[in-house]
Amino acid sequence: MSSLLNKPAPDFTLMSDKTKKVTLSSFKGEPVVLLFFPFAYSGTCTEEMCSVRDNQAKYNSLNAKVLGISVDSHFSLKAWGESMNLNFDLLSDFNKTVSRAYGCLYDVFVPGVFDYAGVSKRSAFVIDKAGIIRYEEILEDARLQPDYNKISQVLDSIR
Repeated sequence: MSSLLNKPAPDFTLMSDKTKKVTLSSFKGEPVVLLFFPFAYSGTCTEEMCSVRDNQAKYNSLNAKVLGISVDSHFSLKAWGESMNLNFDLLSDFNKTVSRAYGCLYDVFVPGVFDYAGVSKRSAFVIDKAGIIRYEEILEDARLQPDYNKISQVLDSIR
């Protein structure tokens, strides 16, 4: 899939860990950070989401809304989010439509080991107040984390 950079962010509505529907376009007028991740309860995903939790004040100071997205069910995300005291919404892309629309879906996750089809790639997107994607990072290696400094720089530049 070609890059979505500087294009309108594909809109979506997904079920959150708080059992409410969240629609991306409802955040127009404020920057949004979308963080796709492979699986709740996995090591790197836990590190990533806890890092975001621990730095939530920075995102708040930049007036940015953070949304975590995975193909886990909202039931799993609720239990995981509560166990980690996460302070932002986790969204279930159980049907994989949003991960596919953003070009961040593995055909096969860890071939020869897990062989799971349709898992979100660890990815980060920054969407400006007008709904345009201003930063895009899609990682093929799920053990890596997004460049949080670059995300902060982009958020600061679009204030």
